[in-house]
Amino acid sequence: MPNAIAVVLAAGKGTRMKSDLPKVLVPACGRPMIRYVIDALRAAGVSRVLVVVGYKADLVRAELAGEPDLEFVEQTEQLGTGHAVMVCRDQLTGHNGPVVIVTGDSPLLQVKSLRTLLDEFAATQPACLLGTAHREDPTGLGRIVRDNQGKFLGIVEQKDATETQRQITEVNMSTYLFAGPKLLEALEALTTENAQQEYYITDCPGILLDRGDDVRALAALQPCEALSVNTTEDLLAVEAEMRQQAGSS
Repeated sequence: MPNAIAVVLAAGKGTRMKSDLPKVLVPACGRPMIRYVIDALRAAGVSRVLVVVGYKADLVRAELAGEPDLEFVEQTEQLGTGHAVMVCRDQLTGHNGPVVIVTGDSPLLQVKSLRTLLDEFAATQPACLLGTAHREDPTGLGRIVRDNQGKFLGIVEQKDATETQRQITEVNMSTYLFAGPKLLEALEALTTENAQQEYYITDCPGILLDRGDDVRALAALQPCEALSVNTTEDLLAVEAEMRQQAGSS
């Protein structure tokens, strides 16, 4: 199978982090969050990494200067996660292997999880594979809806979920693997017909599913990876988990 390319979303501000830094440069246990993400991708065997930069892009470029096989792609307007991947189309054209999409502010991304997803992708060759996690309190996160046979049916956001769907603990963790050509097809079909009028990468699995493509979800992510960093309080929880992992390794 051709080598994977990773797209790391790193264009956002750290507004709720009480920091002027781009969010991905906010330190966790003394290192910028994006460093952990890139280390995990490398250790999982992903050779080529595209980093989508936007807010204070020069700071991110400076932090990662000298990293091998790393390319920066500028997102001059922040028009959503789907748009962040759209700006990479030139770099992704002609790539037939998997495209791994992750966020640059997920410092607890685990090498084992990435390898499991890459192995599953190689074995099943789907159009899209979502990496999901089970979370005891799934409040606020998109739920993974499956049929009676366990087949992936879609992502339902909290605000759109029925009472029954809100009881689902399997959640979307913004970790995706797409077949390169299928990702480009889905990006072409993205629209801004939503409340925020933005392009969302979360819409791409549904687009492919509606076209009859094979879209799967695998709960390969570990509970610690369900810890997201949106506030300074979240960061403290992530740092505590990091220290615990370091102590037990």
